[in-house]
Amino acid sequence: MSEPSSLDGTVLVTGGAGYIGSHTVRALREAGRDVVVLDSLELGRREAVIDAPLVVGEISDRDLVSATCGDHGVTQLVHFAAYKSVGESMGSPEKYWRNNVAGSVELYEACMAAGVRDVVFSSSCSVYGTPPEVPVTETAPIQPESVYAESKAMVERILSWYGQTNGLNSVSLRYFNAAGASFDGRIGEDWTHSINLVPVVMKALLLGDRELAVFGDDYDTPDGTCIRDYIHVDDLADAHVKALAYLGRGGASTAVNVGTGTGSSVLDVIQASERVSGDPVPYSMEPRRDGDPIATFADPTFAEETLGWRARYDLDEIIETAYAWHRSQLDQGR
Repeated sequence: MSEPSSLDGTVLVTGGAGYIGSHTVRALREAGRDVVVLDSLELGRREAVIDAPLVVGEISDRDLVSATCGDHGVTQLVHFAAYKSVGESMGSPEKYWRNNVAGSVELYEACMAAGVRDVVFSSSCSVYGTPPEVPVTETAPIQPESVYAESKAMVERILSWYGQTNGLNSVSLRYFNAAGASFDGRIGEDWTHSINLVPVVMKALLLGDRELAVFGDDYDTPDGTCIRDYIHVDDLADAHVKALAYLGRGGASTAVNVGTGTGSSVLDVIQASERVSGDPVPYSMEPRRDGDPIATFADPTFAEETLGWRARYDLDEIIETAYAWHRSQLDQGR
């Protein structure tokens, strides 16, 4: 008789009522996994969880985490819950140290005490800072340029040490730029607090009361604007499903870039939005912002080799689903 696998138990998803978290919860359930969500609902939306069990609370509440793990038979963890504004992190660093770093320690300690041994951590390509070359591989130097990025790098290191001292197995997924919405329009990104390019473009396109500020048109790129790797949120959710399966099969702890391998400029995003909507995006050219890398996009080779994952969707599908989602929210008065 074979030993039970961690894949047979429930996945605890912290921050599962948020943008990427809710898409991952849905992907896990479609893959046949049992899921329980822990979210404070400070930035998440209850309705985004759809019909998954939701526990409202903080990741630093050890008693609540322990009870949740015990009540639901949790064997694996996907940890999204974190603050993620670069600018805010520089103005209020203590908020990021306390929640993103100290909160993660409390979460991991409670989960390990409950017998959880597999963690997929929501990290970020920002841990690389301005990479010395693109496409970016996992061997690029870790050189964060913000408190937010440093908090992600620190938690990666904490996981590495927990692996050595406690046998905790982990995959840190270093996301590039998540964007888009579910193809059925059920869930998407709340633009209320978002400063990501795609929802900001959608605001300029749909609200009719603002211009998009494009910061810099004199970079050394084909059209002069910054280049980033935009990955559809459903592709990103799939990477979490595959990372959990990898750990459940006994895969070694690692860090993996999650991107498409294709760079798109700010003007590429604007032009795709105009193609999809049939309307012009109002924008103005502004001076460069300090700290914006010229071009950043992933080398996804290691993700395919290690997790069997690769992106399925391109920029047009990202924009099509984002546009449909945001337009539907306006129609519903949200």
